[in-house]
Amino acid sequence: MKKRFVVKSKQHLSGGIIKIIVDTETGVNYVMTSGLGLSGMTPLLDQEGKVVIDRKKD
Repeated sequence: MKKRFVVKSKQHLSGGIIKIIVDTETGVNYVMTSGLGLSGMTPLLDQEGKVVIDRKKD
């Protein structure tokens, strides 16, 4: 079974971790944060406020 979500990148920052997660079915990129008692996940936006999507290669 193919994984639905994969980690695209991971960075340690000020005692926490920021990851970019990609939904392999939709291509949507999410920012996921954790550490210091806080965590969350939200769509990653580009400079125009549009959701970042990895396009599938045909």
